Amino acid sequence: MSDKKTEAPKPADAAVPAAGGGMKAMLPLILNIVLMPVIAYVMTVFVLLPKINSAGVAAHAKTEGGDAAAESGGHGEPAKEEKGGGGKHGGGAGGKTSVPLSAKVLVNVSGTAGTRYLLAQLTLVGTHAELKDSVEKSDAQLRDVASSVLSAKTIADLDKPGSRNLIRTELISAFNGVLGEGRVKEIYFTDFAIQ
Repeated sequence: MSDKKTEAPKPADAAVPAAGGGMKAMLPLILNIVLMPVIAYVMTVFVLLPKINSAGVAAHAKTEGGDAAAESGGHGEPAKEEKGGGGKHGGGAGGKTSVPLSAKVLVNVSGTAGTRYLLAQLTLVGTHAELKDSVEKSDAQLRDVASSVLSAKTIADLDKPGSRNLIRTELISAFNGVLGEGRVKEIYFTDFAIQ
């Protein structure tokens, strides 16, 4: 029996050093759990967000500046006016005509089951002298075309960077289909609200 009593304390003595070694083994895991969120926050705030913001600003400046540079002749030079006696540009003035649609366009945003709306006021710009008359005569048809184009957009489509420029391009193409090719050169959104 004495042999059994001397053997019993040995496992207890072995457990004490194991507990001390277990804490040392857990230290890297604990540090990892504590430091990973801190590192993720610091990387997001000081590295990723500045890169995203600078890329977004550069892309926005490129799209906005690219359109303006293409129109104006680039490098800050004023736009060259087309000169000619009459023709399809009319009057020889070469100026732009801007005509607003008679009413705002209100549509349900696609994929929202009628809970979200898009409200837009559009102004059409072109160089044709008869643009104003054409827009006034086709106003209902133009608002219908604009409703069709805008109601096909989802919230994700509207939230994308540069979405307004894509919508402008689609609307210019659709309006030129109604009024005649090349009549509408630009579209301005004087109101554009998502609710």
